[in-house]
Amino acid sequence: MTIDSTDPTTKLSAWRDSVRRLRERRTRFETLSELELDPCYFPAAPDAHHDRELGLPGEYPYTRGVHPNLYRGKLWTMRMFAGFGTPEDTNRRFKYLLGQGQTGLSTAFDMPTLMGYDPDHALSAGEVGREGTSVATIADMRRLFDGIPLGEVTTSMTINAPAIVLLALYVAVAEEQGVPYERIGGTLQNDILKEFIAQKEWISPPRPSMRIIRDMLVFCSKKLPKWNSISISGYHIREAGATAVQELAFTLADGIGYVQAGIEAGLDVDDFAPRLSFFFDVHNDFFEEIAKLRAARRIWARVMHERFGAKNPRSWMLRTHCQTAGVSLTAQQPLNNVVRTTVQALAAVLGGTQSLHTNSLDETYALPTEASVTVALRTQQILAEESGVASVVDPLGGSWYVESLTDRIEADALRTIQKIDDLGGIVRAIELGFPQHEIADSAFRFQRKVDAKDYGIVGVNCYAEEKAPEIPLLRIDPEVERRQIARVKATKAERDAGRARAAIDAVHAACRGDANLVEVILDAVKVDVTLGEICDVFRAEFGVYRDPAYV
Repeated sequence: MTIDSTDPTTKLSAWRDSVRRLRERRTRFETLSELELDPCYFPAAPDAHHDRELGLPGEYPYTRGVHPNLYRGKLWTMRMFAGFGTPEDTNRRFKYLLGQGQTGLSTAFDMPTLMGYDPDHALSAGEVGREGTSVATIADMRRLFDGIPLGEVTTSMTINAPAIVLLALYVAVAEEQGVPYERIGGTLQNDILKEFIAQKEWISPPRPSMRIIRDMLVFCSKKLPKWNSISISGYHIREAGATAVQELAFTLADGIGYVQAGIEAGLDVDDFAPRLSFFFDVHNDFFEEIAKLRAARRIWARVMHERFGAKNPRSWMLRTHCQTAGVSLTAQQPLNNVVRTTVQALAAVLGGTQSLHTNSLDETYALPTEASVTVALRTQQILAEESGVASVVDPLGGSWYVESLTDRIEADALRTIQKIDDLGGIVRAIELGFPQHEIADSAFRFQRKVDAKDYGIVGVNCYAEEKAPEIPLLRIDPEVERRQIARVKATKAERDAGRARAAIDAVHAACRGDANLVEVILDAVKVDVTLGEICDVFRAEFGVYRDPAYV
């Protein structure tokens, strides 16, 4: 397919005709005053510049959104991040959220799981089930999704270094439920590059880690047509102190690195690019966040079309999940966090997100309680049902301010991407410490503004109160850790030791050779090999990465 060069006015007329034929959630969209609303609004006479830079919703370069009628056709997925304690604890929270109207699952794992250690490892002590759920075995994965039909819901799993193991566990449990591969749907974060840049949860160095990513891209592209194999994540880059422009530039540079890895593995770009997704932070600067999402879609469309020669329009589309900014929440006056989250969620929706998590007011203290996570979910539902913002596609499109900001963010992000290209690509840039330095500098500049009160944080450096807040908190019973340790020890004691040893040896051999690691790890988890044992193979074969602590 080539980019349509039809006269802009003619294209707009054809677009309007096509949108009228699309299925919509309601028979009529109108204001509270009963003023009927068009799907989208345009200048009286669209010119070539408008056509080239903004285009039409659902059409290249996707500045105005990846779907023609966006939320008029289907609301964004309300995907609340959840996970704590044992798999059973999180399973109950999943079912509660689904019962409250959540439309997709998003799984948080504890620190040992994120770092590739079993609960009985010495480094796991005191952390099991604390900031997410503990999953080390196929039995844990069965418990996590007990009573949840994996062929009917989509699941997001926020995990990176051991992501290949969690994918295998999920696929194995879906198989046990009788779900065919073509119906397994969801997203794996699996963005190891941003770990080296920002979040720092890794196992092996960048280059062997990219080999693991390559194998997952190949497996998912060939066998899991509904699975998003990587959610390229700017969220943690922003939380580490990056600006909005840096978040955008480093995230898209990571995406370019993954596309290059897929091509080098022998895949056609159109075989895997449509199943790459993105994940952005949405912070307090309302209009900047809206412009960032609009610029992100335009840059990615052009990168995929012009740089990589993708022909499938779905390869050009930047589809994204968003999460409100955890780093913006304050322990002081925690009820203010409801307001912050609402402003940020509104920016995500006006920016055209496909999926959204809203943070809870108590998350600076602990994992959210059932009551606080309900308020966070209701925030999205009020925006969807009561505010009217879901009635029109890209309602701020055409604003002089928003369009100027979109252009400026795009230009600055492209300059940074060019610097990364000049350094030899994102992996080499990470090895040289370029993104890490840039983020550290911006975090320092921001903190100086806060300290000087040039940037006000309500309840912290302005409008502060002496009285400490008192709010209910979720507390994790120490019994969780003891139970998970006992379970993993029992698994290792009761399994067929010979089959488990042979499966571990097969993972070693695959790491040394060129066999697809997903296939052998899938075989391993089915005979009760644990997450920690597989990650120990990575540590042995690929080495353990140490942060160079660039200065």
